[in-house]
Amino acid sequence: MVLKLDLDGTVHHTTILARRPHLVLSIDGRRHVVENLDEAGDGSRALMLDGAPVAFARAGSVDGVIVRLDGRSFALRRRDAAADVSAGGGANVVRAPMPGTVIVVHKRVGDSVQRGETIVTIESMKLQMKLDAPRDGEIAEIAAREGEGFDKDAVLARLAAPAEG
Repeated sequence: MVLKLDLDGTVHHTTILARRPHLVLSIDGRRHVVENLDEAGDGSRALMLDGAPVAFARAGSVDGVIVRLDGRSFALRRRDAAADVSAGGGANVVRAPMPGTVIVVHKRVGDSVQRGETIVTIESMKLQMKLDAPRDGEIAEIAAREGEGFDKDAVLARLAAPAEG
């Protein structure tokens, strides 16, 4: 599965090639190995990228993540199919991009959500990821509980079908 990641307005095509023994990514056709993700108590993080140490910090934002690296801040968000569909289209489900565990369920059935609003936070391979609403709507189903494991592509939440108008 190819993930489209928008980094400060530039879309990068990212594929997970392997998860074990290390995370291996293809980003725009170039292979990268990610190892030893560590988090310090002050919120800073470190990892090895292609054998070189990288220190960074990250914080969630309304529509993605802000990454601080080498004195610069970068906005990173996942582009999904709904982002590439014309108005009125869009997905009704929130699927797991990889296997993992549910950390926090932010919404309940019946709650209204806006596109990009976080519905559930998951953890996979020591990485936490917020999964957002693909469109404006109402939560019809939450298929995940906190602490529960899931497989790749599992439906974690479903939006109510848009009203006919």
